[in-house]
Amino acid sequence: MKDIDIKAIPVLAKEYLRRFLKHAKFIFIILILCLSAFLIFEINRLTSKEPSDIQVLQQQQIIKRPRIDQDTIDKIERLKDQNVRVQSLFKAARDNPFSD
Repeated sequence: MKDIDIKAIPVLAKEYLRRFLKHAKFIFIILILCLSAFLIFEINRLTSKEPSDIQVLQQQQIIKRPRIDQDTIDKIERLKDQNVRVQSLFKAARDNPFSD
């Protein structure tokens, strides 16, 4: 095994640093490309991930669905039948939504 002199360490460090700096741009570009590729693959993996059926069911159980009682439906129907002018406005808007 080769003995390394403590005084020679700074000289060796300068030599290795000089070699490293000679290729620093290339190494930096390769690192950036590798990081970009990793991020692209991770984003692709995360965006294509679908929730499991259990997760969907859990979220559906959390959601409270609005319920309209029959009395409210009847009141809305009566109001709709009573106001003929509003009905004509809705009908006209359905027939031609771009008119003034």
